[in-house]
Amino acid sequence: MNDKQRTIGFAGTGVMGTGMVRNLMKAGYELHVYTRTKAKAQPLLDEGATWQDTPAQLAAASDVVMTIVGYPQDVEEVYYGEQGLLGSAKPGTVLIDLTTSSPELAQRLAESARERGCEALDAPVSGGDVGAREGRLSIMVGGARETYEQVLPILEAIGQNIVYQGPAGAGQHTKMANQIAIASTMMGVVEAIRYAEKAGLDPNTVLRSIESGAAGSWSLSNLGPRMIKGDFEPGFYVKHIIKDMSIALESAEALGLEAHGLALAKSLYERLASAGEADSGTQALYKLYD
Repeated sequence: MNDKQRTIGFAGTGVMGTGMVRNLMKAGYELHVYTRTKAKAQPLLDEGATWQDTPAQLAAASDVVMTIVGYPQDVEEVYYGEQGLLGSAKPGTVLIDLTTSSPELAQRLAESARERGCEALDAPVSGGDVGAREGRLSIMVGGARETYEQVLPILEAIGQNIVYQGPAGAGQHTKMANQIAIASTMMGVVEAIRYAEKAGLDPNTVLRSIESGAAGSWSLSNLGPRMIKGDFEPGFYVKHIIKDMSIALESAEALGLEAHGLALAKSLYERLASAGEADSGTQALYKLYD
C-alpha cells in the first residue's frame, strides 16, 4: 500500500492533537477522528476529517491509529475499554500512542497489540502547542524498529526531531528524562525573570542577553516571553505536567534514583494547581513567585 493511501485514525483532539491532525491532513492523509466531546473536533470535521463515534469504530476504519489523551487511565480506557481500539483493530494495524504515559503500560500495550496481529509504538512528544501546530515536535519512539521505519513518513508529518529509542517502553522512559529536565529548568526560568524584575531590569532585555548563552533553553526562549506578557494560556497544562512528574517520580524510584529537583518542582506545581491554576499553561509557575 502506498504510504499516502493509508487511512489514519486519531483519538484526542485537544491542544496538541488538533495541530497534529491538521498537519497530517496537509500531508495528504485521510483522517478519521474521535474525541469524547464531538464539538471539540468540529473545526477538524469542517476541514475534511471524518468523525467516528467510538474508539472501536475508529480502529475498524483505520490502517494506522494515533492517540494522544490525558492520563494513563485514559490510555487504558481508549485501548482496553468495552469500545476500545484493541477490540476492533484489524490485523496489521499500527497503533501509535503519543500520550506521555507509563513505560510499563507501553510495554503491556505492545504485547496486547501483538497478540491481536497488530503492532504498537509508544511515541510521546515534546514541543508544546507551537510545535504541534507547526509540525516541529520532538518524538521519542519505542517499539519494534521495523514498525518504526514503516510509519516514519507519518511521524515526519508532525515532527522534526524523531528518534528511535529502543524496544517498547523506551519512548516513555525518554519522555520521563525530558520532563525531569524541564521540571528544574522551569523553576530556573521563573526565578531568573523574577530576579531581573526585582533588580529593576527590563526582563525582555535580560532575555536577549541570556537566552543565547549557557543559560539558554526552549523554556527560556518560548515560555519566558509569555510569562513577562502575562500570557498563561495552556500550550501544556499545569495538571498534565503534574501527571508527568508523578509518573517520572514513580519510575525514578523504581530505578533507585533520588530525583530531588523533580520532587521540588512537583511540589510547587501542586501548590499552583491548588491555587486554581490546574488548567493554566505550565508558565503559570511564574504566578507562584508573585
